[in-house]
Amino acid sequence: MAPVEHLNPEGMHHNPAFSQAVVVSGPSRTVYVGGQNAVDAAGHIVGEDIETQTRQAFANLKRVLGAAGGGIEHVVKWTIYIVAGQPLAPGFAVFQQEWGTRPNPPAITGLFVSALANPAFLVEIDAVAVIPE
Repeated sequence: MAPVEHLNPEGMHHNPAFSQAVVVSGPSRTVYVGGQNAVDAAGHIVGEDIETQTRQAFANLKRVLGAAGGGIEHVVKWTIYIVAGQPLAPGFAVFQQEWGTRPNPPAITGLFVSALANPAFLVEIDAVAVIPE
């Protein structure tokens, strides 16, 4: 069985209920990043609009991927959860800025949901990344 490593990088809020990422090693490393939202390292919610919250979720996502030895260029699958009634365009604009002009964008699933774990959350992003060894 491949080694499994659970990551909770410094500079991020630590919660005993979940890992920020789980890495499975082999010829490449597969990283399963748990849902990232607009929480800073102290556990405070950043922003009250979808654009600001999406930026914080991406900052968290990039921090987790960096701790696993990768970056967003290694993401092969995103799932984006958006609270129903929120505008899609501002959050998608952040995604486009973050991804930039890289080729081969990842597979993506977008879902409108009635609520997230905290009523103040407007967006949550999880990801699967494959990082070459």
